[in-house]
Amino acid sequence: MEEINIKYDEKGLVPAIIQDIETGKVLMLAYMNEKSLNKTIETGKTWFFSRSRSKLWNKGETSGNFQTVEEIKYDCDGDTLLILVKQKGPACHTGSITCFFNIIKETENPKWDDSILESLAATIKNRKDNPKGDSYTNYLLTKGVDKICKKVGEESSEVIIAAKNNSKEELTYEISDLVYHVLVLMEDRGVKIEDIKNELRKREK
Repeated sequence: MEEINIKYDEKGLVPAIIQDIETGKVLMLAYMNEKSLNKTIETGKTWFFSRSRSKLWNKGETSGNFQTVEEIKYDCDGDTLLILVKQKGPACHTGSITCFFNIIKETENPKWDDSILESLAATIKNRKDNPKGDSYTNYLLTKGVDKICKKVGEESSEVIIAAKNNSKEELTYEISDLVYHVLVLMEDRGVKIEDIKNELRKREK
């Protein structure tokens, strides 16, 4: 096995970029020391060193949003880690799928999938795990599968009507409503976006 030659800084730390292996989205940046890196390798879950608390912490230990490690790489200088993970739930404590949601400059024509479906699905899951009284998503999830299915049926009918009206704007709006309600149904029934992707991959073949 190739010798691991990580260059830790004067405090014994190295920055670790966490990336979702399924979507390619950069989720967060945290710091590791040698002990947390070894625990990450041993357990298959991400462990970091908290600079504010001066202690190790396991991502997801409190929230349940664990990161399963798929690959660990380091750059040409050996002073930055890149860790590819399967993320359970949102990565950010705010409920966002990624910590990098504040925008300074954004292209109008992104060259990659912005993973809006994954982000919306994560928000729906976060509403389920952390209910908010005025949340429509929580209302649907509380009412259960019958109510959700009724809404899916209603939205499907509205998609058909919009298509017959020959209005792209109206159709786009109604399809978006349908997609949202289908994602709520998926969360209620335990179906993940990756399950749908896998099924579509099978059909493509």
